[in-house]
Formats: sequence, C-alpha cells, structure tokens
Amino acid sequence: MTRALVLFAHPCDDSFSSVLHKRVVRTLRDRGWDVDDCDLYAEGFSPVLTEAERRGYHDLDTNTGPVADYVERLRQAEALVLVFPVWNFGYPAILKGFFDRVFLPGVSFRLEDGAVKPNLTHIRKLAAVTTYGGTRLRAMLAGDPPRKCVTRAVWHVCRPEKMRYLALYDMNRASQDARRGFHKRVMEEMRTL
Repeated sequence: MTRALVLFAHPCDDSFSSVLHKRVVRTLRDRGWDVDDCDLYAEGFSPVLTEAERRGYHDLDTNTGPVADYVERLRQAEALVLVFPVWNFGYPAILKGFFDRVFLPGVSFRLEDGAVKPNLTHIRKLAAVTTYGGTRLRAMLAGDPPRKCVTRAVWHVCRPEKMRYLALYDMNRASQDARRGFHKRVMEEMRTL
C-alpha cells in the first residue's frame, strides 16, 4: 500500500482548490492508498521560521524539534501531493513556510562537500495540483516560480519515479466546462500516479 502525504494550502473550504483537494484525497483512498491528509490551515501550521529555528537550521541533532511531527509525516510518505492556488506568482505563505521549516538539512537534503544531495528519495511519486488567476503566458513571462520550484527544487530532493504538475491557468475566467474538465483530469491523473 502506498502512503501519500497530501499537503493542502487554502483557507477557504468552499474554494475550487478545496474541491480539488477533496478529489485528490478521495481518488487516492479509492485506490487503496494510505493518505495522510495535511490541511495546513485546518491544522494551524505556523509558517513563520523563528530566529531560533534559523540559528539552529544546520544543527542536525536539534533542527527538527519544532516541527518533529511534520518531519515524521514527510519521512513516512512514499508519495507527495501538493494542492494549492498560485497567489502573486508564488505559493500561499503557509505552504512556503512549510518548505522553509520542514524541508531541513538532514530531512529533505544533505550537504556533501557543499553540494545539496537528495534525502527524500523514498518519495517515489510527486504531484502538484494548482490553479493560477492569470494565463499561462503571464505565468511564463513571470518565470512561473511555483512550477519551477516543484519541478526543479522539490523534484531534486525527492528524485521521484513519476511526477505530475497539473495547473488550471486563467482561473479567474475559467468556464464551468473548463473547471469540470480540469477536475476530471486531476481525478484521472491521481488514478495513475
């Protein structure tokens, strides 16, 4: 049985992101996967990296202390699925804070002679499900940081066998048909992840 950590980052339960999140969780569970559904807002995750955490960032004996439960959940995962909206060409602050506080040295990567080496190689599947308010062209002109962070930085520390980046662009003007089509695509991709 595959164990998936689903990281969800949206404060509104009635959002389209919430609909997508529920679809992801339901589809993976229907496949028989063990899903750790981590709703960062509902869990009250604090995205703020404190001064003490930053000063102890490279101390492998203590750096995980403030976020030990989240580190353990990440270490248990064989699949990582991120569900989030893109705001201001980036992650919601709560998700960025998760990466800042939980993707630590000794957890997501290790340093060898100054080089970053992947440390989450037990994560064999990586996916992101997201929506953008703007068009694909606007995102590309801005460099599309969320896509690059997932497909380069997060990918690098995991080195998964399979990766998907599913994005609905121009969400602000997406028709009901476009939303339904994207919802269906997400369901199909989660069935084959």
